Amino acid sequence: MKQITTVFYVSLSIAIAFILWGAIAPTNMKDITETIQKMITSELGWFYLLSATFYVGVGIYLIFSPYGKIKLGKPDEEPEYNYLTWFAFLFTAGMGIGLVFWGAAEPLSHFFSPPYAAPETKQAAAEAMRYSIFHWGIHPWAIYAVVALTLAYFQYRKDEPALFSSTFRPLIGHRVTGPIGKLIDVFVVFATVFGTATSLGFGAAQITAGIRYVFPQLQDFNVYIFQVVVIVIVTILFSLSAATGIDKGIRILSNLNVRLAIILMTFILFLGPTSHIMGVFTQGIGSYAQNFFSMSFTMDVYNPESSWVQDWTIFYWAWWISWAPFVGAFIARVSRGRTIREFVIGVIALPSLFGTLWFSVFGGSSLYFESIGRDLYSHMQESGTEMALFSLLEQFPLTFVISIIAVLLICSFFITSVDSATVVLGMQTTGGNLNPPGIVKFIWGLIISGTAAVLLITGGKAGTGLTALQTASIIGAFPFAVIIILMIVSLFKELRSEKAILVVDRERVRQERLALRTERERVRREQHILKREQQRFKKEKEKSTPPRKND
Repeated sequence: MKQITTVFYVSLSIAIAFILWGAIAPTNMKDITETIQKMITSELGWFYLLSATFYVGVGIYLIFSPYGKIKLGKPDEEPEYNYLTWFAFLFTAGMGIGLVFWGAAEPLSHFFSPPYAAPETKQAAAEAMRYSIFHWGIHPWAIYAVVALTLAYFQYRKDEPALFSSTFRPLIGHRVTGPIGKLIDVFVVFATVFGTATSLGFGAAQITAGIRYVFPQLQDFNVYIFQVVVIVIVTILFSLSAATGIDKGIRILSNLNVRLAIILMTFILFLGPTSHIMGVFTQGIGSYAQNFFSMSFTMDVYNPESSWVQDWTIFYWAWWISWAPFVGAFIARVSRGRTIREFVIGVIALPSLFGTLWFSVFGGSSLYFESIGRDLYSHMQESGTEMALFSLLEQFPLTFVISIIAVLLICSFFITSVDSATVVLGMQTTGGNLNPPGIVKFIWGLIISGTAAVLLITGGKAGTGLTALQTASIIGAFPFAVIIILMIVSLFKELRSEKAILVVDRERVRQERLALRTERERVRREQHILKREQQRFKKEKEKSTPPRKND
């Protein structure tokens, strides 16, 4: 416990105080946080849109810039994990529970309440898929990428501690170890705890809905007590996973997550309207690419009566920014040894493409069944958003088996999300230790699970404890958006010091290419001389040999 810093105690105190506030005065917390959220989204929505698109631009620039050759580590280091395991880590930490929760629900929501088209029309369906892909595509992964890249660069290239405050050294110097640095780390811990707890609340609600759907005899149990029981059980499982470390627990479960997700997606793809799904996927990519810039900058400022952009796009950008401390730090933790170009392409392109396919399969199928009168949306409205997935699975054979697989997938995501978050929280509160003590991870796991449980219960009393927590995490996204911008400034300031190395590398490569061309030319000349000698020798031999007489 000697490794524990003051950041741990300050952050823990704030987290407990926030939990008590939600438990004792949930209505007061809800009112205050919602007021602040509405002010931010209505007055500063433009800042979220510009910030998120700026992060995308930074990611694209790094892919094509000379800096892309720089390795996140020493020049001779190789990646710790293979591509499959690395992608499993990205997928699990980044959006696992969210994709399962919203895969069918968001397109259905947009179909009945589209931003511009008339509801329940073909245009509404196209908009529903385009915006679902937009909200879960390049922008969120670009946010994660720039945060994770900055952390990984300073950790593995500059040998700085695995702390967010360490990335500010080029800007504030030695003050990163003082009060300013500790304040940055405390805020990161706060955002990580509440951003993760909110998503885990969604996960617990969906696990409960799935179990009650599969076993109808459990419908009589109080739903909130049921959710708390689910959280307790999953917390025990998480503790077992956390005890084994990243190389065993999280790695094994992350690979399991990807396999279960692919099984579930393949089942829907091939037993559902396959041709329709692939058409949705193909058209969705094209429509997304065609409208990328217009969606990225749309504020709907000339239609003040509409709050769709604030309710969805700005909400999502704030949501992803609030998740960036946790996801970015975890991605950085498992990405040592990759080049900047490889890292950015891997973090942005692969998950975005997978997410597009996921929404095409689940969202496209949901819209298809809705169009033929299966009333999935009505069921979702009556039973809650968490039932959208199971309403979709009800349209397929082997509903019981595939629903069990879906519940197992959500549970596995739940476990790995908490486990990954506790690794990040442990690093931030033990001075940047990449392998924090088990007791520290366990304490943070209890805080995250306890936060989700308390606010789920208070949500039943005051109306929306979980929504209040979600709102609080969005409020925290605003200052963290500024922190990300400062991190990017710090990154590029430090990257400039690599220019001399890049120049030397370019000159070395140029000399090697020149030497290779010289060698090839020498070999070509020798081959040409040899060929001429062979031809001369052949002619001389023909002259010296007397002609044979015909018999």
